Amino acid sequence: MGDPIKDYGWEPVPRSFDQLLATRPESKKSEPIQIDSIKLPETKLAQDILEYARKELPEQTFNHSMRVYYYGRAITLQHFPHFSYTPETYLLLCLLHDIGTTSQNLHATHLSFEFQGGMIAHSLLRAHASPTPQAEAVAEAIIRHQDLGETGNITTLGALVQLATVFDNVGMNPELVATETIESVVGRWPRLGWTACFAGVVREEEARKPWSHTTAIEDFAEKVEGNVLMRPYD
Repeated sequence: MGDPIKDYGWEPVPRSFDQLLATRPESKKSEPIQIDSIKLPETKLAQDILEYARKELPEQTFNHSMRVYYYGRAITLQHFPHFSYTPETYLLLCLLHDIGTTSQNLHATHLSFEFQGGMIAHSLLRAHASPTPQAEAVAEAIIRHQDLGETGNITTLGALVQLATVFDNVGMNPELVATETIESVVGRWPRLGWTACFAGVVREEEARKPWSHTTAIEDFAEKVEGNVLMRPYD
């Protein structure tokens, strides 16, 4: 029987990006990775949630979720080989991390979209027989995936989805993924104007829920729109 702490990415790492990046075994240049060399998990659970996400998410959000998976795996393989989690668990997280931003889910609650999304994901995964520690790990990471800061810890799974989402959304830490890898990922899962799309979601969340956790990131929509790294692909 496996270790749920290691299997589902519960091991603690620094929440601070600077401190987290300092834990890399070595600081090295990112090498090109072709998307076909990064395999998608083929378990029944992974495929069931993949189909759910494809059905429930707008195409732009689904493509973003897939890019986050591939960027995160590339970041792990090249910079954080010591990170412990199953690819299945990370895929589940990527597919569901923005489920709270759909029009139906955003309008259905007073909760911040990450909290709503975490609750939806937990219920969905348990209904599909995901082990409790796995469903909880995904829910925790969804709830905290915009919880950027300089103090305390976060789970390995949560840190990885933060690195991958801010890379795709605002172009942070561009050294973590090679340009050729970006081109390979975007070639398969195009952005389709994701910058404007996501900036719009941020503004809608903040307008409808001025108490939302999204407001903790100062000038978030403007930071998204200032994503110079991804501008050639939008």
